[in-house]
Amino acid sequence: MINDIRPLAAGVRLRPATLGDAGSFAEALTRSRAYMRRWEPVRPEAFYTPQGQAQRLAGLLADRDAGRAMPWVLADDEDRVVGAMTLASIERGPFRNARLGYWIDVERAGRGLATAAVGRVCEAARDGLGLHRVEAATVVDNTASQRVLTKAGFEQIGTAPRYLHIDGAWQDHRMFQRILHDGPPHS
Repeated sequence: MINDIRPLAAGVRLRPATLGDAGSFAEALTRSRAYMRRWEPVRPEAFYTPQGQAQRLAGLLADRDAGRAMPWVLADDEDRVVGAMTLASIERGPFRNARLGYWIDVERAGRGLATAAVGRVCEAARDGLGLHRVEAATVVDNTASQRVLTKAGFEQIGTAPRYLHIDGAWQDHRMFQRILHDGPPHS
Protein backbone atom coordinates (compact mmCIF):
# COMPACT_ATOMS: atom_id res chain seq x y z
CA MET A 1 0.00 0.00 0.00
CA ILE A 2 2.90 2.39 0.68
CA ASN A 3 4.36 2.03 -2.81
CA ASP A 4 1.10 1.50 -4.70
CA ILE A 5 -0.09 3.82 -7.41
CA ARG A 6 -3.72 4.66 -6.59
CA PRO A 7 -6.26 6.52 -8.75
CA LEU A 8 -7.86 9.42 -6.84
CA ALA A 9 -10.07 10.98 -9.48
CA ALA A 10 -10.32 11.10 -13.25
CA GLY A 11 -6.83 11.84 -14.52
CA VAL A 12 -5.11 12.05 -11.10
CA ARG A 13 -3.35 9.36 -9.10
CA LEU A 14 -1.37 9.16 -5.88
CA ARG A 15 2.08 7.60 -6.12
CA PRO A 16 5.37 7.68 -4.22
CA ALA A 17 7.57 10.69 -4.97
CA THR A 18 10.83 10.18 -6.87
CA LEU A 19 13.89 12.31 -7.48
CA GLY A 20 12.75 12.51 -11.11
CA ASP A 21 9.80 14.66 -9.96
CA ALA A 22 12.04 17.65 -9.15
CA GLY A 23 11.36 19.61 -12.35
CA SER A 24 7.63 19.00 -12.17
CA PHE A 25 7.57 20.00 -8.49
CA ALA A 26 9.36 23.24 -9.36
CA GLU A 27 6.80 24.05 -12.06
CA ALA A 28 3.77 23.29 -9.87
CA LEU A 29 5.14 25.14 -6.84
CA THR A 30 6.03 28.16 -8.96
CA ARG A 31 2.56 28.17 -10.53
CA SER A 32 0.92 27.88 -7.07
CA ARG A 33 3.32 30.17 -5.20
CA ALA A 34 1.04 33.20 -4.81
CA TYR A 35 -1.96 31.00 -4.00
CA MET A 36 -0.12 29.11 -1.21
CA ARG A 37 1.87 32.03 0.17
CA ARG A 38 -0.42 32.63 3.19
CA TRP A 39 0.09 29.03 4.37
CA GLU A 40 3.77 28.46 3.61
CA PRO A 41 7.10 29.55 5.09
CA VAL A 42 8.97 32.25 3.18
CA ARG A 43 11.18 30.31 0.77
CA PRO A 44 14.41 31.30 -0.97
CA GLU A 45 14.19 31.66 -4.76
CA ALA A 46 16.28 28.49 -5.17
CA PHE A 47 13.43 26.47 -3.63
CA TYR A 48 11.37 27.05 -6.80
CA THR A 49 14.03 25.66 -9.16
CA PRO A 50 14.47 22.07 -10.32
CA GLN A 51 17.80 22.00 -8.45
CA GLY A 52 16.18 23.25 -5.25
CA GLN A 53 13.45 20.65 -5.53
CA ALA A 54 15.98 17.91 -6.28
CA GLN A 55 17.81 18.82 -3.08
CA ARG A 56 14.56 18.87 -1.08
CA LEU A 57 13.43 15.55 -2.57
CA ALA A 58 16.80 13.93 -1.91
CA GLY A 59 16.38 14.80 1.77
CA LEU A 60 12.81 13.49 1.85
CA LEU A 61 13.83 10.26 0.12
CA ALA A 62 16.71 9.79 2.58
CA ASP A 63 14.20 10.26 5.40
CA ARG A 64 11.90 7.73 3.70
CA ASP A 65 14.73 5.21 3.47
CA ALA A 66 15.45 5.75 7.18
CA GLY A 67 11.77 5.24 8.07
CA ARG A 68 11.22 8.86 9.13
CA ALA A 69 9.02 10.08 6.26
CA MET A 70 6.87 8.98 3.33
CA PRO A 71 6.41 11.45 0.45
CA TRP A 72 3.79 11.02 -2.27
CA VAL A 73 2.79 13.08 -5.28
CA LEU A 74 -0.53 13.59 -6.95
CA ALA A 75 0.25 13.15 -10.64
CA ASP A 76 -1.89 13.81 -13.71
CA ASP A 77 -2.20 11.63 -16.81
CA GLU A 78 1.06 13.06 -18.15
CA ASP A 79 2.78 12.30 -14.81
CA ARG A 80 3.07 15.98 -13.89
CA VAL A 81 2.94 16.86 -10.21
CA VAL A 82 -0.36 18.52 -9.23
CA GLY A 83 0.02 18.16 -5.47
CA ALA A 84 1.87 16.38 -2.71
CA MET A 85 1.24 14.53 0.54
CA THR A 86 3.96 13.83 3.09
CA LEU A 87 3.99 11.91 6.32
CA ALA A 88 6.95 13.29 8.28
CA SER A 89 8.40 12.86 11.75
CA ILE A 90 7.28 9.23 11.77
CA GLU A 91 7.70 7.83 15.27
CA ARG A 92 7.58 4.17 16.24
CA GLY A 93 7.33 2.56 19.65
CA PRO A 94 4.30 3.33 21.79
CA PHE A 95 3.47 6.61 19.98
CA ARG A 96 3.15 5.30 16.37
CA ASN A 97 2.56 8.81 15.03
CA ALA A 98 3.32 10.95 11.98
CA ARG A 99 2.72 14.54 10.91
CA LEU A 100 0.83 15.14 7.69
CA GLY A 101 1.59 17.95 5.28
CA TYR A 102 -0.02 18.49 1.89
CA TRP A 103 -0.74 20.93 -0.90
CA ILE A 104 -2.70 20.93 -4.16
CA ASP A 105 -1.81 22.83 -7.32
CA VAL A 106 -3.76 26.08 -7.69
CA GLU A 107 -5.24 24.73 -10.95
CA ARG A 108 -6.67 21.65 -9.16
CA ALA A 109 -7.75 23.17 -5.83
CA GLY A 110 -11.34 22.83 -4.65
CA ARG A 111 -12.07 19.57 -6.49
CA GLY A 112 -11.88 17.10 -3.60
CA LEU A 113 -8.40 15.83 -4.48
CA ALA A 114 -6.87 16.76 -1.13
CA THR A 115 -9.65 15.03 0.80
CA ALA A 116 -9.32 11.85 -1.28
CA ALA A 117 -5.52 11.86 -1.02
CA VAL A 118 -5.53 12.49 2.75
CA GLY A 119 -7.85 9.51 3.14
CA ARG A 120 -5.53 7.27 1.10
CA VAL A 121 -2.47 8.46 3.01
CA CYS A 122 -4.19 7.65 6.30
CA GLU A 123 -4.98 4.15 5.01
CA ALA A 124 -1.31 3.70 4.09
CA ALA A 125 -0.24 5.05 7.49
CA ARG A 126 -2.47 2.50 9.23
CA ASP A 127 -2.11 -0.53 6.95
CA GLY A 128 1.37 -0.05 5.51
CA LEU A 129 3.21 1.71 8.33
CA GLY A 130 1.23 0.40 11.29
CA LEU A 131 0.71 3.88 12.73
CA HIS A 132 -1.89 4.64 15.39
CA ARG A 133 -2.28 8.37 14.80
CA VAL A 134 -1.71 11.09 12.20
CA GLU A 135 -1.61 14.75 13.19
CA ALA A 136 -1.89 17.89 11.09
CA ALA A 137 -1.85 21.63 11.70
CA THR A 138 -3.36 24.51 9.74
CA VAL A 139 -2.98 28.25 10.01
CA VAL A 140 -6.06 29.43 11.94
CA ASP A 141 -7.67 31.11 8.92
CA ASN A 142 -7.03 28.24 6.47
CA THR A 143 -10.63 27.06 6.51
CA ALA A 144 -10.30 25.13 3.23
CA SER A 145 -7.59 22.90 4.71
CA GLN A 146 -9.58 22.51 7.91
CA ARG A 147 -12.55 21.28 5.83
CA VAL A 148 -10.26 18.77 4.07
CA LEU A 149 -9.09 17.38 7.39
CA THR A 150 -12.58 17.22 8.88
CA LYS A 151 -13.97 15.45 5.80
CA ALA A 152 -11.05 12.98 5.99
CA GLY A 153 -11.94 12.01 9.56
CA PHE A 154 -9.66 14.30 11.58
CA GLU A 155 -10.83 16.02 14.74
CA GLN A 156 -9.63 19.37 16.02
CA ILE A 157 -7.77 18.92 19.29
CA GLY A 158 -6.67 22.45 20.09
CA THR A 159 -4.86 25.59 19.03
CA ALA A 160 -1.11 26.10 19.22
CA PRO A 161 -0.09 29.76 19.61
CA ARG A 162 2.75 30.91 17.33
CA TYR A 163 3.28 27.31 16.20
CA LEU A 164 5.08 27.78 12.86
CA HIS A 165 6.79 30.66 11.06
CA ILE A 166 4.47 31.09 8.06
CA ASP A 167 4.34 33.93 5.53
CA GLY A 168 6.95 35.88 7.48
CA ALA A 169 5.45 35.66 10.99
CA TRP A 170 4.85 33.19 13.81
CA GLN A 171 1.31 31.99 13.20
CA ASP A 172 -1.26 30.35 15.48
CA HIS A 173 -2.38 26.95 14.18
CA ARG A 174 -5.37 24.71 14.69
CA MET A 175 -4.22 21.21 15.59
CA PHE A 176 -5.95 18.09 14.26
CA GLN A 177 -5.55 14.36 14.70
CA ARG A 178 -6.97 11.19 13.23
CA ILE A 179 -6.81 8.02 15.28
CA LEU A 180 -6.27 5.20 12.78
CA HIS A 181 -6.88 2.20 15.07
CA ASP A 182 -6.93 1.25 18.72
CA GLY A 183 -5.01 -2.02 18.46
CA PRO A 184 -1.61 -2.58 20.04
CA PRO A 185 1.48 -1.19 18.29
CA HIS A 186 2.84 -3.40 15.51
CA SER A 187 6.36 -4.64 16.04
